[in-house]
Amino acid sequence: MAPTMTARERVLTALAHREPDRVPIDCWATAEVKAALRRRLGAADDEAMLRHLGVDFRVIPGPRYIGPERLAGEDIWGVGRQTIAFGEGDRQGSYRELASSPLADVSSVAEIEQHRWPSPDWWDYSEIAAQCRRHAGYAVVYVGDRLDRTAQLKPAMYLRGVEQILLDLAIEPEIVECIVAHIVEYYLEYNRRVFEAAGGGIDIFMMGDDFGMQTGPLLSVAMWERFFAVGFLRFINLAHRYGIRVMHHTCGAVRPLIPHFIDAGLDILQSLQPRAAGMALAGLKRDFGADLCFHGSMDIQHTLPRGTPADIVAEVRDRMAAGKPGGGFIICTAHNIQPDTPIDNVAALFEAYHRYAAY
Repeated sequence: MAPTMTARERVLTALAHREPDRVPIDCWATAEVKAALRRRLGAADDEAMLRHLGVDFRVIPGPRYIGPERLAGEDIWGVGRQTIAFGEGDRQGSYRELASSPLADVSSVAEIEQHRWPSPDWWDYSEIAAQCRRHAGYAVVYVGDRLDRTAQLKPAMYLRGVEQILLDLAIEPEIVECIVAHIVEYYLEYNRRVFEAAGGGIDIFMMGDDFGMQTGPLLSVAMWERFFAVGFLRFINLAHRYGIRVMHHTCGAVRPLIPHFIDAGLDILQSLQPRAAGMALAGLKRDFGADLCFHGSMDIQHTLPRGTPADIVAEVRDRMAAGKPGGGFIICTAHNIQPDTPIDNVAALFEAYHRYAAY
């Protein structure tokens, strides 16, 4: 049967907690997996691949960097990055990992204030409206670069060092408050300019901050409320003023934080890492589905890389049964499909999506 909705209509219907013609489908995968998919499908480019897979979302690249020249390997925050390769054969990949943290050794707020903080003036926003128009009929998502995504804790980790910022939360709160204040003010103005330039063309703004680990939150609810709740709320309120829905990505077990996400007005929670404590889709939908939409839930820790195609089909069927009723669900993997996943499993995943997606 031919689809009765455009991709954009389908997504917006689901986000309104109504049932569309089928569950919206998204695709998260590393560059290596996308290349393998293009080869398997005979697709000329990513757009052809996404169309073949029936993906309802399109991510725009956003503004173009025109700021001051940076040292090799440094990002806009002055954080050093290095390329780390992994795997072998047809399962190789690489990531840009943390190499140096420019605020690792500071001991006072005054030293933090002296850091060269990035400016929203370092970007050219003039192409954003055209980027949105290229994807008419699809749900347009603005994310930002993976290493420069709107967040608070994550850039603070990069700037200060992972262990140090977690210690600071407990023993140097003024250090955290100063760093986070700079991060929030930068992203508020940067995103305001993105939203303004888009002229109504962005449907979903995605921010991402990993607040969870496998067994629970990385920090207490009280710490989250003290250091991050205000910035979280301000990011959401800004997007909502432009009529844009907000999706938040977080890995890990964050169930205790979900009521606070809802209070801040979050529209979509992304990841739903199914092997993390308390993050099974059925329970989340039951307890929070009236107020929150969900994106993700397919397991990339075990089922995708180590399961059989039959295992993947069974998991898709389970997730659809839990997520479909009443809308408010987007099927996708919990994070990027990794190069250790057999391409036959990826093909089985998308075939199963379409087999069980219809209402």
